[in-house]
Amino acid sequence: MDDGAKLHLKEWLIVQIESGEYEGLCWEDENKTMFRIPWKHAAKKDYKQTEDAALFKAWAVYKGKYREGRDKADPTMWKTRLRCALNKSTDFQEVPERNQLDITEPYKVYRIQHDNSQSRPAESIQIKDQVMHHAKRSPRTPSYLDKLPQNKKESFQGDKEEKILTENLMREHMYCEVVEKHQNQPPAPLAFFNPTLAISDFRMQVMLVYQGQMVMKVTTRSPDGCFILQGHVPLGNEKIYGPCTAQQLSFPSPGSVCQPPTMAEAMNRLLCHLERGVLLWVAPDGVFIKRFCQGRVYWSGPMAQHTDKPNKLEREKTFKLLDIPTFLNGLQNCLQGRGPTPSYEIELCFGEEYPDPNVPKTKKLIMAQVVPLFAVELLQRFNLAETEEKPLTITSNTAGEKM
Repeated sequence: MDDGAKLHLKEWLIVQIESGEYEGLCWEDENKTMFRIPWKHAAKKDYKQTEDAALFKAWAVYKGKYREGRDKADPTMWKTRLRCALNKSTDFQEVPERNQLDITEPYKVYRIQHDNSQSRPAESIQIKDQVMHHAKRSPRTPSYLDKLPQNKKESFQGDKEEKILTENLMREHMYCEVVEKHQNQPPAPLAFFNPTLAISDFRMQVMLVYQGQMVMKVTTRSPDGCFILQGHVPLGNEKIYGPCTAQQLSFPSPGSVCQPPTMAEAMNRLLCHLERGVLLWVAPDGVFIKRFCQGRVYWSGPMAQHTDKPNKLEREKTFKLLDIPTFLNGLQNCLQGRGPTPSYEIELCFGEEYPDPNVPKTKKLIMAQVVPLFAVELLQRFNLAETEEKPLTITSNTAGEKM
C-alpha cells in the first residue's frame, strides 16, 4: 500500500483500541480522550512476546519496518519505534500521573490531542529546528563549538527516527552536534536534536544527608531507578512493586553521625515511618518519583510549584521532578546567551516540611540530593557545569561514600 493511503498514527491507534484485539489497550475515560497502552518491560519474568509485544509488532508491520518470516524479530526495537512515534506526534500527550509502571500489568496513559493547535510544550520547543545562525550567535558560543571533538562535526542527515535509533547515538545520547561546514557557506550553526530523543544514561547520583552531614553518596546503575527506604523492599509485594530490579538504598543508622541523643531518637522515630520509602527513576522524558512510605516527603527542584513554601509528595502518586525537553530548551537558551544555566538538582526532605524559609536545610533531620547524570554530562560538554559539587552545604563523611 502506498504510504500516502495509510492511516496516520492517531487514526491507526483508535482503530486498534476499538477493535479490542490487544489486551490492555483500552480507553481510560468515557469520553475517549485518553487511552491506556500496555507497557511491560521485556525483562519481566512473565513477559510473553506474542502478547506483550503484539501492538508494537503490528505498528512495525504496518509501517513496513518488519516483514514476518523475513526479518529478525526485535520486540525492543518495535517498542522503541512506537514510543518515538508517540513522542514526536502532536496528536498525543503522555499523562505521567496516570501511568502505572510498577504493577503486574503495567501501562502508560496518553491523551489524544484532537485540536492540533493545542500542542504540548514539548512540541513548542522543537530544539532540532531551532538553530543558532552565525550572525546571531552570542560571543560566548564559539568557545563551546571549538571544544567539540572533530569526529562529532557531521551532518544531521537521513531519516530522523532512524538516526535516533542508531547504536552510537543511543550509547552516547548526544543531544547536539555541529552541522558539517560546506564550501561557500557561513560557519556551521549549532543544531539540537528533537527534545523527545530517548536518553540512554539513566544513572543518578544520590546523596543522603543527616543534619548537614553526608552519610551516603551513591551512583545508581539500574535503568529502573532506585528505592530510598528504611530496611529493604518487603518480599511478596510484587503487586505493588513488581519484580524488584531497582537499586535499593537503605538509610544508614543515625549513629553514623555525631549528634545529641535527643536528635538520634527523633531520627529513629522518623525512620520507622520510611519503611517503604520512595522510588526514583529517570525516563526518556524526565525524572520521576513515587512515594510509598507512610512518612511525609517534601521536595524542591526544577518543576516544584513553590520555592518559598513546602512541596508535598502525595502517597502512591507519580510526580515528575524534571522535564527533559524543558531542560534542553533551557540549555539552548543559555548557549544563545538568553538565559541562565538550566537547573537539574532535586532535593528531598523526609518527615519535615521543605522548602522552609524559617529553618535552614542543614538543620533538617534527613535529606537527599538527587542529580541526574545525563544533565551533568551535557553541561560539562559545554563547560557549563560547576567545577565543584554544591550539595546541601554539608560536611563530608567519607566513610559514607559508596561510589
